[in-house]
Amino acid sequence: MSPGNTRRGAAIVGAGMIGEVHRRSALLAGAEIVGVLASTPQRSLEKAGEWNVCAFASFDEVLADDRVDVVHICTPNATHAPFAEAALAAGKHVICEKPLGISLEQAERMAAAAASSGLVATVPFVYRYHPLVREIRARRQAGEFGDWHLLHGSYLQDWMLDPDASGWRVDPEQGGVSRAFADIGSHWCDLVQWVSGETFTDVFAEFSIAVPTRPSAGGISFSGPSGDAGERVEVRTEDTAALLLRTGTGVLASAAISQVAAGRKNRLWFELDGSGGSAVFDQENPEQIWLGGAESNRVLVRDIGTGSAEQRRLSKLPAGHAQGYADCFDAFVADTYAAIDGGDPEGLPTFTDGLRSARLVDAVVRASGNGSWTKV
Repeated sequence: MSPGNTRRGAAIVGAGMIGEVHRRSALLAGAEIVGVLASTPQRSLEKAGEWNVCAFASFDEVLADDRVDVVHICTPNATHAPFAEAALAAGKHVICEKPLGISLEQAERMAAAAASSGLVATVPFVYRYHPLVREIRARRQAGEFGDWHLLHGSYLQDWMLDPDASGWRVDPEQGGVSRAFADIGSHWCDLVQWVSGETFTDVFAEFSIAVPTRPSAGGISFSGPSGDAGERVEVRTEDTAALLLRTGTGVLASAAISQVAAGRKNRLWFELDGSGGSAVFDQENPEQIWLGGAESNRVLVRDIGTGSAEQRRLSKLPAGHAQGYADCFDAFVADTYAAIDGGDPEGLPTFTDGLRSARLVDAVVRASGNGSWTKV
């Protein structure tokens, strides 16, 4: 970035669906998209033409470009560690899709690199950015719910219901040894811990595979060849996970995670039950929350200018004008850029949160194999 110019230069690495989301949010945050690096040179050129930016020939070229202040890493999981570590070493701020790498060791290295660099390194746990999620958290901080008795819920999708559905996430070499839990269960756990103020310390878990074989993702990715496209291969990553958890204060929790739940497109749902009241949030219906009491219940609707300070900050539209996932992502990226510029936004998920999630994923995988309560 040139002296006196506060407009940040961003490189988008990975041009799939989530890369498009990062690009949109970065533009809305005031960034200049310098260029894109996709999975193949042809794909990079296609996206560069579509976005009217330059096409990077390699990741080294991304790092060598002085115009790039921030690297958005939107690539398969196996590339996260080498890309993020190299970007931090080159003095670039990083927004890296979760998980941090495909092993706990990689996540620990990445978090250590971020801490020692003094740079901003964040992870898109964006469900924290629903205004009414912030409202529940603020009410918990004010003591409205009393002591927690039970935390429970689910994260259900159906995009892997078709036996012919596949992709790089199915391959543990590219996606990691856990799929459903690491991909979406990690979001549920991050959100529930952040809202409730509790930390999961012990877990009992079971995995299941609903579809024993799927087509190979095939082709060339950032990680290299992955077999012939269409060839059916054994599935080694879970479609579903069932968890019991315990927090450091002894509160019990449970969660059902599935990518084969017919009709559920992206249903992250939680209920937090306390001695003074309960709270329910449903990501597919994010404009209202249910607040339970012993004598009466309430439905609270998001509205601009009402509720907690954080709900007001993140509510951009009046009631009845729905905000959703894209707005959460926009707010997360805007907060990341604000942190780069010296701010300290509340609830910004960093590599420290990514490491906490990686430790939980590691414990859940171990628990699914040993059939016993396992320490995180």
